[in-house]
Amino acid sequence: MKIYHNPRCSKSRQTLDIIKKHKKEFEIVDYLKDRLSISELEIIIKKLGITTLGLVRKNELIWKENYKGKNLSDKEIVRAMIENPKIIERPIVVNGEKAILGRPPESVLKIIN
Repeated sequence: MKIYHNPRCSKSRQTLDIIKKHKKEFEIVDYLKDRLSISELEIIIKKLGITTLGLVRKNELIWKENYKGKNLSDKEIVRAMIENPKIIERPIVVNGEKAILGRPPESVLKIIN
């Protein structure tokens, strides 16, 4: 299991705490420091079962100033997230072929059991 984690995010910390309490083995990926590859991000989006745009934090200033209102392809949105990982919604938990956003943090329970 992997958690794509931002230690400054309260939802991310809460999700991590839930995983720890269930004594599951996991790997922490600090996606702000260790950027994801394009293929890795595309696989995560597919596992989440959401649109590419659904993984974007649309209230982030970077998104508002540079991308909002533009007609972007999925590839362009993925590239924007790779170049600006702060706009990736978090936390993301991947367990095998399943993935979930930890919003709310308790939603992680759906894939850790």
